Amino acid sequence: MAVAVAVTTAATGLAGTAFAGPSTGTQRTAASAAPTTTTVAEAARTAAFAHAAATGVSQGDELHAQDVMIDPEGARHVRFTRTHAGMPVLGGDLVVHLNRKLAYTGVTRAAGHTVRPDATKARLTPGQAAAKAARAAGGDAGGARLVVDARGGATALAYQVTVTGDAGSSTVVVDALTGTVRSDTPDADEFLSPKLIDTLRGRGERAVPAAGTGSAPAGLLGSRALGAATYPSSAAGTGRTPFVGTVGLTATQTSRGHYQLKDPSRYGTETRDAKGATTESFGAGTTFTDTTHVWGNGATTSRASAAADAQYGITRTLDFYKKTFGRKSIADDSKPARAMVHWGSEVANAFWDPACTCMLYGDGDGQTFKKPLVVLDVTGHELTHGVVDATARLEPTYVDADGNQYGEPGSPNESLADIFGTSVESYANNTKDVPDYLVGEKLGLAQTFLRRLDHPSLDKLEGTIDYWSPDTYDAEVHAGSGVSSHAYYLLAEGSGKKTINGVAYDSPTYHGITVQGIGRTRATAVFYRALTRYMVSTTDFHQARIATLKAAKDLYGATSTEYKTVDKAWAAVDVTAANTPAARH
Repeated sequence: MAVAVAVTTAATGLAGTAFAGPSTGTQRTAASAAPTTTTVAEAARTAAFAHAAATGVSQGDELHAQDVMIDPEGARHVRFTRTHAGMPVLGGDLVVHLNRKLAYTGVTRAAGHTVRPDATKARLTPGQAAAKAARAAGGDAGGARLVVDARGGATALAYQVTVTGDAGSSTVVVDALTGTVRSDTPDADEFLSPKLIDTLRGRGERAVPAAGTGSAPAGLLGSRALGAATYPSSAAGTGRTPFVGTVGLTATQTSRGHYQLKDPSRYGTETRDAKGATTESFGAGTTFTDTTHVWGNGATTSRASAAADAQYGITRTLDFYKKTFGRKSIADDSKPARAMVHWGSEVANAFWDPACTCMLYGDGDGQTFKKPLVVLDVTGHELTHGVVDATARLEPTYVDADGNQYGEPGSPNESLADIFGTSVESYANNTKDVPDYLVGEKLGLAQTFLRRLDHPSLDKLEGTIDYWSPDTYDAEVHAGSGVSSHAYYLLAEGSGKKTINGVAYDSPTYHGITVQGIGRTRATAVFYRALTRYMVSTTDFHQARIATLKAAKDLYGATSTEYKTVDKAWAAVDVTAANTPAARH
């Protein structure tokens, strides 16, 4: 059995009101606590087979532990991926829940049916499947591997193929019997959807972002070594960024008077220059080096300016997750976060790319966007996709020929990225990017933001929605994200009018339900606990409601104000137990 990368011990709540308190939990690597990790994982695996009627595991299944989470209140949770007859099962993930004594207490599962394909022998050869995948995605196909596709309520024998094209890689799933393409999903999560970019260009819109002229708090700027003069060593320097002005950056001093934009105090997190290439290999990027330890000049005339903004956003995101939740880097594995700026030619986007486990930033298309998309909440949003990839792996239900993604659970994925992206901004508390509940407000769009959490339907560019309805299942994921983003805002701040940090909010509710918020800190704690413990790859909005209720019960108790407010916040966006769809899509 594959044992988890890390054992997580999470605290029961969050201190402070603006993510400024100390770390709320500690983590121990699997290596330092292997017996505990192994014991918990084995107990969960045994429980899964002992309670097969509930967990859905069957003969021929093997469970592989991806994460072991140990809560201070006593619960243990083990996230598993599954193989059947040695083949990976798509949509076969589950989380087994145990109590302090390692007794089974429940399961959160992606597949609601037994995973057992009718056919066990493929009719297509791997070469035939790869050829079909290459034609579908328009690129060069890698090797085809047999998998069991348990998504969408059915089970089929299939091939999974990675196809690499000019715009990045895609994962294509081909039916092993019929040759039908079951799915074709881009690996990278784009901040701006193809549909939105077409809308902006159709309107002839020109984004006009304000230039960053602020400065970091005193004590963070300048060029000085952090410790003895041995190399390589940490050194505090300065970034001059396009969006937030002058900020402090920690980099690596490689020798006397020579520096590299790589932060040794944050796992070796680094930003490189793609130099216009569309590579998904971080090693192909060019290292940023300097002799002054001042990165960029605040304008696009310096290639290092975008790198400084990207590095700033990435380090603030890492600090948010570590100091708020004790999470050590994106995958909770103490590995570096990585980014490449100046990616591609005239690319008006930013991406989280699982293929290189890094952030990719385009420079803009020179028309609608004339600056790189290295904005703080964009970085927080995209790196949160990395966190989701490392936990629930929420995926859209289908992708159209243009690359637009649709359906639950893709919409909750985008929503979580917005929720934690704005939370990163709140944690950073930069006077040149004031904390708010808006997404993309620094991009310079005519409507002054891209999305907003208090009243999602004020976004006319993507047609974001305020409330759930049966039609939400087929919504484009950024449009659909409004449902749970709205629920989160209501949980944090409540309904009605409110002014926070100079931004006016007026959050409506379904049927005029009144909601009193519990504060951003506690609302964020609930959603993070829900993501990491109670969400799986198929989680939709109604299941997200259940996940957040379980999280609130864990953190604050089933009779608490927080638990009751979670329930009311979802009711206020019309997600209730009563209107839960009878059949899952």
